[in-house]
Formats: sequence, structure tokens, C-alpha cells
Amino acid sequence: MKLFIDTANVEEIKNASKLGIISGVTTNPSLLAKTGRKLDEVIEEITSLVDGPISAEVTEADADTMYNQAHDLVNEIKSDKLTIKLPMTDEGIKVCKRLSKEGIKTNVTLIFSLPQAILAMEAGATFISPFMGRMDDYYDDTEAGYRLIEEISQVKEKYSYSSKIIAASIRNVNHVKQAALANADIATIPYKVLLEMYHHPLTKSGLEKFKLDSGK
Repeated sequence: MKLFIDTANVEEIKNASKLGIISGVTTNPSLLAKTGRKLDEVIEEITSLVDGPISAEVTEADADTMYNQAHDLVNEIKSDKLTIKLPMTDEGIKVCKRLSKEGIKTNVTLIFSLPQAILAMEAGATFISPFMGRMDDYYDDTEAGYRLIEEISQVKEKYSYSSKIIAASIRNVNHVKQAALANADIATIPYKVLLEMYHHPLTKSGLEKFKLDSGK
């Protein structure tokens, strides 16, 4: 399972990229709003930091203006890393199909059901993003997101869909574990959770014992 970082904070991306394990970046309008910067500026800067897909989300609602906004981003950023992030709506699916035919990478987001995932995969989405944390919240069930990704993964394999599954809305290290066990292709992780993945009490106690035994 590959790891993406889910942020629009360039400093977080710089720090994460130094690890050598980050394969891509996802952003959204909420993350971008926290930076106070324009989408094209942020995405262009990110392309110099990460050697992998970078999702930039459109904000228009109808298919034609959404399509035009996507092409504006493609023309402004001019990078083959750019991935157009589209909403799981009928208009978003129309645009996904059009862009996919043109060879433009797409990421259909806000997926909360297997039927939605099927629509996105049939439209040729490069990536699909089921939301783990929000699923858990909605159903008050800590395995709701896990089961959704598992279902999507099974159908993807059965029908040989090419879309990559991005486990999104990851809130904690357990979500990362669940994403891997459910056969997600990618987990997109907030910087805070990425740092938490290093920690385990036995690792800490083991290091302390090694230090003590070494006389340092």
C-alpha cells in the first residue's frame, strides 16, 4: 500500500517528502482554505516536492464549468503529476469520463458506497476516494469505513477495474491499518497521523533498554 499525504500545507509536505516514502499528495478546498493561498500556486509548488500524483479539487458544480476549470488547472500547472479531483455527483461523473478519455488523471472523491465507487470506476477514474472517518462517524461504527473499502476492493478485483483505491478521511493509525487490511491501493494520511505511525510503547521501552545496556 502506497502512502500519500493529505494536506495543502507546503511545510508539512516538505517534511514528509524528506522521509522518502510519500508517493503523492491530496488536497481539498478545506485544506487549501487553511493556507490562505490560491490553488494553482500551492499545487505548482507541491509538484517540485513530491514525485507522484497531486490531487487538486475543482469547485464548480455543473459539468461544463467543472470541465473548463479542470482544463484551466491543466493549462496553468503544466505537470503530468496533476490529478483532477472531482465530486461524486452526476456532473462529476460526466466530467470524469470526458477527462479520462483525454488521458487526464482523475480522482473521484466523497465516495460513501459501493454503487458510487462502481460509477466512478466505470467512468475511468484514475483514483477513487472512499472516506473512512466520515463513514465511521455516520454509522457510529469503527469498522464502517473498513468494510466499504473491502467491498470496493473485492468488486475492483472481480471485474478488473483499473482505478486505484485511495483510503481517505483517515483520522488515526488504526485507519491506516484497516486500509491496508482491506486492500486499499493507497492511504492518504494527515501529517499528524503520519508522525503517530512511528510510535509504539514497546519501541520506546526497547530503545531505552538498549541505551541503558550500551552504557550511554
